Amino acid sequence: MKPNIVIAGASSGMAVATAAHLQTLGFNVIGLSRSTDLQGYDACIQIEDYTQLPAAPDALAGLIFFPGNIRLTPFHRIKPEEFQQDYELHVLNAIRCLQHYYPALKQYPGASVVLMSSVAAGIGMPFHSSTGSVKAAIEGLTRSLAAEWAPGIRVNAIAPSLTDTAMAARLLDGEEKRKASAQRHPLKRTGTVQDIASAVGFLISEASGWMSGEVLHIDGGMHHIRNL
Repeated sequence: MKPNIVIAGASSGMAVATAAHLQTLGFNVIGLSRSTDLQGYDACIQIEDYTQLPAAPDALAGLIFFPGNIRLTPFHRIKPEEFQQDYELHVLNAIRCLQHYYPALKQYPGASVVLMSSVAAGIGMPFHSSTGSVKAAIEGLTRSLAAEWAPGIRVNAIAPSLTDTAMAARLLDGEEKRKASAQRHPLKRTGTVQDIASAVGFLISEASGWMSGEVLHIDGGMHHIRNL
């Protein structure tokens, strides 16, 4: 029987690409989403919100949490309730998923969790005060849970830079914007959903079996390399 993986936020471009990649690795991929039109999964479950989650299979090999947004707003214009909305979406909903599926993850030897951070959690970027704050919380949660859930469950995160998805369409809608995005990265291109899917597949699989508490920067070199 194929090991089961749950992907939350299953309608996003990153999630769909990840599901396809995990299927090639031999996993049974279950998608959770508020969307009514989910395709490409072995099973699809529509949810109204993350306060009422469906039951998991008896043993769950992995959990991946994709829900998020991109809020690029000057700090003085962000209302406190908007900070709260972003924290709810990125952090509290991740916590709800983790707590709900923890019993099933415990039943699978070597289960793996992958959370989504952002390059903005590690470097200062204008207009990213909300994103940087909530994704820094995700990185702290990653390390804390990795310590608490070891050795049975591994917990890691991925911190992408701007990736070519529907969510980022307004930031890449035109040749000039695409060129500018590429030039901001030392590797001179924007990320793709395949970049993210490959990294998630590595963290979910036994290929990363001696890794936990790590944040992989899949960001074209932006986090560690000075772009001269």
